[in-house]
Amino acid sequence: MTGVLQDIILLYNKLQSKLKYEEKYIKYKDRIVFGKQSMPYFDRIPKTYFEDEACFVFVNQGEVSVRSQSDYINLNTNNAILAKCLNYFFETNDKQKQAGEGIEVIAVIIYPALVEELFEFDLSKSNFTFDYNIKQIKVDRLLENFKESIDILLDNPELADESIIRTKLKEFVLLMAKSQDAPSQLDFLAALFKPLDIEFKSTIQHNLYANLSIDELARLCHLSTSSFKRKFTETFNTSPKKYISQKKVEKAAALLKKDSSRVSEIAYDVGFDSLATFNRNFTATYGLSPSEYRLS
Repeated sequence: MTGVLQDIILLYNKLQSKLKYEEKYIKYKDRIVFGKQSMPYFDRIPKTYFEDEACFVFVNQGEVSVRSQSDYINLNTNNAILAKCLNYFFETNDKQKQAGEGIEVIAVIIYPALVEELFEFDLSKSNFTFDYNIKQIKVDRLLENFKESIDILLDNPELADESIIRTKLKEFVLLMAKSQDAPSQLDFLAALFKPLDIEFKSTIQHNLYANLSIDELARLCHLSTSSFKRKFTETFNTSPKKYISQKKVEKAAALLKKDSSRVSEIAYDVGFDSLATFNRNFTATYGLSPSEYRLS
């Protein structure tokens, strides 16, 4: 067998083994409360909240990162995230894509109206809050056992009657309330639905070099694109496109003087999606190409 033929066969087998998109879920009172998604690796996909729901996400396979207004968290099978009701993105980088054939996650989704009915709580009675919107949680043995039990139910939905679903939701809340040192289950649940207010300028600065589109930045800020552009201009006295491009070019210029990385690597590190776009913006700002600037 020739080397070329071996390479073709290896490539074919790798493509065949990649995870295909699959989604399973369990509903309670017409709302999805447990879900499992399997998918090939991707660059970035949004998680948009629809009904003020909070979410806990396990990674069952692969590695993935989560980007929010003020956090960037790396996840694998040893940890998970607890997220309040806000928009964020799941992302994967080249290193993470080498860790397996795709991503599989299991989610627990909590709704304020549902937990008030399930626990007979009035969430407005608690003033307790957490000092985070998204938090990385270590998956200990108790959480691992809980995840496995939900995985079984998702693969065998006929087992998931209302009694079992209620029991598993209550088990999850008890586990998390204790692990987060909440005074009570009521306090834990109430805190989940109180997202911290992150300043607009802080969100922009935190995600400045992340290669986010204007639409994606707007989503992170929970604004329409038109409202985002208007607020951005009011805050920075220039358009988002001009400001972000300028800041990326300025950071690249600093890196070119002190970093030996290739120009293309620096371009991607500061958030440009193509070398041609970077070269064009850099030359327009400094009157020199990046390579010429490095030597000047």
